[in-house]
Amino acid sequence: GIDEKTANKIYDDMIDFAKYAFNKSHAAAYAVVAYQTAYLKYYYPAEFMAAMLTSVMDNAEKVSEYIYSCRSMGIKILPPDINEGESGFSVSENCIRYGLTAIKSVGKNIIDAIVMERNAAGKYKSLEDFISRTSPLGVNKRAVENFIKAGALDSLGATRKQMMMVYVQIMDSEAQERKNTMAGQMSLFDFVSEEDKADFEIKMPDVGEYSSDQMLEFEKEVLGIYVSGHPLQKEEARWRKHITNISTDFAEVGEDEENTKVEDKARVTIGGIITGITKKYTRQGQPMVFLTLEDLLGSVEVIVFPRTFSTYRNIIEGTDKLFITGRVNANADENAKVKQVVINWQWPYQTQTTSSEEELAENDREDTQDGMNISNYSFDIVVTGTQVVPSTSNV
Repeated sequence: GIDEKTANKIYDDMIDFAKYAFNKSHAAAYAVVAYQTAYLKYYYPAEFMAAMLTSVMDNAEKVSEYIYSCRSMGIKILPPDINEGESGFSVSENCIRYGLTAIKSVGKNIIDAIVMERNAAGKYKSLEDFISRTSPLGVNKRAVENFIKAGALDSLGATRKQMMMVYVQIMDSEAQERKNTMAGQMSLFDFVSEEDKADFEIKMPDVGEYSSDQMLEFEKEVLGIYVSGHPLQKEEARWRKHITNISTDFAEVGEDEENTKVEDKARVTIGGIITGITKKYTRQGQPMVFLTLEDLLGSVEVIVFPRTFSTYRNIIEGTDKLFITGRVNANADENAKVKQVVINWQWPYQTQTTSSEEELAENDREDTQDGMNISNYSFDIVVTGTQVVPSTSNV
């Protein structure tokens, strides 16, 4: 036999080992799956990632994560296309075509019916052709609007702005025609040849196209990401020149997702677009705001406490682009935070006199009076790493 101390040590080692160990058959199965996925990812990267994206289509956070992986692998993400896309993410010339089902307010059953109609009767030739063929399938005005905003109808020979101006009229006309047909009434179209029917089609207005910023805004609205570009692309050189870190540096990485790329107490500067503002109040009734700051790669949550919000309120509420600097606190329970922060630059990077080390230290001393979860947030601004929300722009 063995002594009690040794027996307890062996038992404790077994308990620790059981937390992560597999038996041989289990480990062998994992090894085979790991080999297969590694093989597919290396030799068929686009197909592999398209399948991965389709498998998590209902999980926006995972879709964002995988799209970021695609971009890091050099795989381009193409916008959805009603004449080329499929229900899920698909491969087109070593690129990945955005899945049509990922467009908001459009169900998979509708997409499957649209694709089936396309395969049976050929590609859709115009907006009117698309509406006339898909309205009986259950495609409503909301779906058509989102198709247009997502860029899925760009191959139909009209600009997004033109289609937005006339799609309601076309759908109302189509609905009235179907109603007349059901009632046994004849229309003018019944007496003209197929060649002459083109003269009676609703003409596209001469309104040009939306601005690139408006198109990107629509894409983000209905897809959740920017596809054809990013609002910061024009400012990329300036943005990169004045930052020390990007949003993805604050996201947790590694197998246990417990570490970040930013180091504790490091001074960093980030910059981007304010895409969300939520105002709250401390126990003393002082206003503070939660910002979402988005750069070319993702987004970061920024907590602006009362004293700093009072100082920089005009900047925060008067511009959509900011640079923020501060020190990192990588010991938080969740993602890394940047503390002792001042909003010391306003786009386009106009240096102010309030960016000194002294003010950072002053923020540290004075914000303990704000009275809102001070034990966790005792500084003016806390920048919290959040999920990556990628665009397909080349960064």
